[in-house]
Amino acid sequence: MPVSKCLQKSEPLWKVWEQKAQKNGLRHQVYAVNGDCYVGQWKDNMKHGKGTQIWKKKGAIYEGDWKFGKRDGYGTLSSPDREKGKYRRVYSGWWKDDKKSGYGIQFLGPKEYYEGEWCGDQRSGWGRVYYSNGDIYEGQWLKDKPHGEGMLRLKNGNRYEGYWQRGMKNGPGRFFHLDHGQLFEGFWVDDVAKCGTMIDFGRDEAPEPTQFPIPKVSTTQEGPVAIPRQKTVPTPPNPPGTCSLARPSPVQPCNRPEFVFSRDIPTETGSTPQGRQHPKGWQTGSSILPNPTPYCFPPDRNSRP
Repeated sequence: MPVSKCLQKSEPLWKVWEQKAQKNGLRHQVYAVNGDCYVGQWKDNMKHGKGTQIWKKKGAIYEGDWKFGKRDGYGTLSSPDREKGKYRRVYSGWWKDDKKSGYGIQFLGPKEYYEGEWCGDQRSGWGRVYYSNGDIYEGQWLKDKPHGEGMLRLKNGNRYEGYWQRGMKNGPGRFFHLDHGQLFEGFWVDDVAKCGTMIDFGRDEAPEPTQFPIPKVSTTQEGPVAIPRQKTVPTPPNPPGTCSLARPSPVQPCNRPEFVFSRDIPTETGSTPQGRQHPKGWQTGSSILPNPTPYCFPPDRNSRP
């Protein structure tokens, strides 16, 4: 008796081709339409696992971990150096969702690089950067700028320890001037020191006795060196028709004739230059005022001697 077999349904040809085109596991070079090339592991038609991506337009190369079509895990990104004709490392560290995230090292130049924490392709967290001019910053970062507590050490040895905001010194801090032995401690606003104190440190005290003794300072004058200034009592206003001994113009003692005015008779006192006659209407002798104070008036510019 013949045995009958159930006929299997054949799948459409397009579906067979699609299954054969599915990329799973390790594959050799796979080229994209734009010319990019990938060599590595796949899963469900997506880059997943270990693999190497080469971008045709930029010439950059990534070697590392992938997860569902994105760089995720540990990997190294390199770019071509046109002058030297070889590749140089740009970043080596951890990735997440195709962005730098976690600990990594960014190479900014031949002698400049950053090592520390990343978040969303930006330096965030704790990190250290070595600048090409020899300066070093170590501290907290936020959105690719120093932010928080950190220390900046300059090439000459001077350093700043304190707080930062948006890449500038902001808040309390200390600046060590090691080149001339001084410490400034105060408050900064946008990289400018607003207030604080300057302290000397690291200087040896003079021996006792000193190499060059300081001479003892003394005076031969007896009594007080400074004479106390007498308090001036203002003169009360004079009644109408009288003259005041005070004069608003500056007065200085000198050897010229000194005049003292009274209500009735003007009197000239003091020395008289030789060959000069007293003016008419003036009397010489003692003043009729009690204890007059002589004043020397500056000559009038329009008058001739």
